Amino acid sequence: MIRITDTIVIEDRELDERFVRASGPGGQNVNKVSTAVELRFDVRASALPFDVKDRLITLAGNRMTTDGVLLIDSREHRTQGQNREAARARLVALLKQAAIRPRKRRPTKPGAGAREKRLDSKKRRGRIKAGRSADGDD
Repeated sequence: MIRITDTIVIEDRELDERFVRASGPGGQNVNKVSTAVELRFDVRASALPFDVKDRLITLAGNRMTTDGVLLIDSREHRTQGQNREAARARLVALLKQAAIRPRKRRPTKPGAGAREKRLDSKKRRGRIKAGRSADGDD
């Protein structure tokens, strides 16, 4: 069981881990042992709140499959256990970010002084331009 926030918890049965052979550091070990981890998390079938699911799908980007499965790949360490922990840590970080509700934007109006200042500058600019055109006496 992985605790994300006080209200959001993910059961281990919701996660699907596959171990594959990795490239990179490890020498001959790389050719023999499946140390890389593909962590799969079915977002649509999970017990997450709907708003968190929507934000998670948006945040995941290319890591989401068309079936609604989040795929996290970890192959940076030499051991299976370290890669497993790294993949789970990345999932937790992504879920924590998705759990944060964005603040609503409150629309604001410019104040009366700002409106007046803007209009004055427009009038001044218009007078400057009008002053440039001569009566045709050149």
